[in-house]
Order: sequence, then C-alpha cells, then structure tokens
Amino acid sequence: MEEPTSGPEPEVPAGAAGSEPAEPVTPGEPETPTAPAGPRPLGVGVVPTGQAAVDAGLRRLADADHLPSSGHLQVYEDVHRGLRDVLAGLDQHPGPPAPSSTTHDNRS
Repeated sequence: MEEPTSGPEPEVPAGAAGSEPAEPVTPGEPETPTAPAGPRPLGVGVVPTGQAAVDAGLRRLADADHLPSSGHLQVYEDVHRGLRDVLAGLDQHPGPPAPSSTTHDNRS
C-alpha cells in the first residue's frame, strides 16, 4: 500500500482532458450584465383547419406575440372561449329533434 505524498498537485496542461480553459479575469472590474433580448415571437406555424372560427382563433394567438406578458391571458382566454363555442356547436344538431327512444303503448 502506497502512502500519500505531500506536496503540490501535478499541473494539468491546458487543453488536456478534464481541464477547462481559464477565462481572463481582470481584478476590480465589474462584470457587465447582459440585457435581456426582450420577447420574440415563437414562430410556430399554423396550419389551416378548414373551420373558419377555429382558424380565426389560431390567428388571434399571434396577437400575443406583440403584447407584454400581462396581456397574454386576455388573448388566451378569448381564443379558449371561441374554441369552446365551436366545440359546443358541434353538439347542436340542426333540423327537427330526434325521435324519443321511449315508446308508449297505450293499449288497454
């Protein structure tokens, strides 16, 4: 069994595996904070669905790209309400009501 030796650690040459290049640091110089770039559109493409009301709602989502985040909620709720109305409309069947599934036998 070998005993540990005391003394300085061996130096790792720059660029060797496991070493990171040191960045030059100027003492006393404050770091410059980088300003946020600001909001940018996500650039998500929208494929038309063929349903005018749904397509209008999807186009309305693009309005949020130009608003501060505090205005996004209103746009999202507006689009959600419109899409919910479209879905509810699918449950409405135009024309006469469907016949009742119960039959009455009035024989005495």
